[in-house]
Amino acid sequence: MDPRLRNRLRGYPSGKGRLGRGTLSVALVVTDRARRLGLPLDPQALITEGGGQVRGLGRSAVQRILRRNGINEVLAREGGRTNQKSVSHLKSYVALLNELHKDGLADLDAIERHWIREVRRCPAGTPFRLNRDPNRSLRSVLSNLFEQAFRRRSAEDRAHAGALLQHLVGANLACTLRPEVVRHHRYAAAGTGTARAGDFTVGDTAFQVTTAPSEAVIERCRDNLERALRPVLITLENRTSIAFCLAENAGIETRIDIFDIEQFLASHILERGRFRSEGRQTALDDLLDEYNRIVEENETDRSLKIESSA
Repeated sequence: MDPRLRNRLRGYPSGKGRLGRGTLSVALVVTDRARRLGLPLDPQALITEGGGQVRGLGRSAVQRILRRNGINEVLAREGGRTNQKSVSHLKSYVALLNELHKDGLADLDAIERHWIREVRRCPAGTPFRLNRDPNRSLRSVLSNLFEQAFRRRSAEDRAHAGALLQHLVGANLACTLRPEVVRHHRYAAAGTGTARAGDFTVGDTAFQVTTAPSEAVIERCRDNLERALRPVLITLENRTSIAFCLAENAGIETRIDIFDIEQFLASHILERGRFRSEGRQTALDDLLDEYNRIVEENETDRSLKIESSA
């Protein structure tokens, strides 16, 4: 590779640290588009009509590029499409490609190889770790999982707490009922913004699962009531007071059940374990096995899985 090209690519976007998976997804797809359309590129032609997404950017497009370079691992759950910064990345990257074209340095094959090397350098995510400390309460043990999720602070990982919450609730429902009764969805496609009554609907009960209770979530609960469904909202322990206040403001505080996730899970584990030590461990094992199965079948990010330690 021309040293001048290498230096320009290494300096993108700011020369500070390693690029995130979403940014790499944009770079790979736009480079591929430049190969087909030619340079210079018009950034507006690569943005959807609504202006909120990069046209053609998605997991399948990214994975096609990776496979032809011998990589089968999934780079990002949505290929960067759901990242709010994708359009900004697109515009800055198109500007870089157009500048390289103007300077006679736009070797697209070499540029793609550069981004593929960056993909190979992406560290593999590590799963959550559940510490089975017999001296700690179930609530405390489960709460630590969410502490781990919120410590994952890169732009690609901020959804981990929400995915962890959703799939633990789904696993708990499947263990309490039967796995075939509960329908699971990938976290990015869950709940709000869909035609579904909630993240899970069982019998006449619609479950809303969220790390951040909002007026929109409470409005969905009101919609559930109008549809003769009983709304149950499950959130983090320190967000339940917010949910209660929002429900009160909406005038439905006496018609909605609100639980924190640690209480919701711990009470069911105790009950399924028949309040005995061995039974609790078996119930916890069943919950983790079901959770990991759900992640395996519905998510591409395997760092969402939970490993257990004694």
